[in-house]
This record gives sequence, structure tokens and C-alpha cells, in this order.
Amino acid sequence: MKKVEAIIKPHKLDEVKNALTQLGVKGLTVTEVRGFGRQKGHTEHYRGAEYTIDFVPKVKIEVVVAAGEETAVADAIRRAARTGQIGDGKVFIYDLEKAIRIRTGETDEAAL
Repeated sequence: MKKVEAIIKPHKLDEVKNALTQLGVKGLTVTEVRGFGRQKGHTEHYRGAEYTIDFVPKVKIEVVVAAGEETAVADAIRRAARTGQIGDGKVFIYDLEKAIRIRTGETDEAAL
């Protein structure tokens, strides 16, 4: 099993969700997060004053899939989340050792 984690711009969430649904992904977890990458935030002007925004709002998506499906999932996320601008985000893929469905006790891929 693999865990695919993506950090994307918030306004791209619906497009990514639709792309994953079309792939047959059965579930995902979404978390609102804040952080910065190479751009180190940005500055904004409000009522004549300049403010530095150190942490940029992002969305973290987590998906667990069977081994072999992670490349298709990562590609779907990349295509749907891409704007071509700085801050589009990143995709991470992890090995997942075990999964257990709490309700039934099913394990690993049966738990997905």
C-alpha cells in the first residue's frame, strides 16, 4: 500500500477531488494547512499598510491506495492542481506498512 500526500492551492481542491474520483479513489482526507516554500510567503497592502504573510494557506490531501496505483494518483493530482505559477505545491509518496478498518477489523487493502 502507498500513501499519496499532496499540498496544493485551496482553489484547486474541487478539480483534484474530481480527478481522483474519476480514477476510482474511494476516499481521501483534506486538511487546511499553512506553510511556505521557496517563495517564503508574500507581502500584501491593506489600507495603505504593508503586511508580510509568512505562511501561505494551502490544502493537504491524503490518499491511501494499493501499491501500483500511486503513480496514476500522483499524476492526476499534478495535472488537476497545476496552474503554472509559483506555489502550485508538491506531491509525496510514502510506503504504508499496515491499515486497519476500526469497525470490522479488516486489514491492509481490504481495509481501504
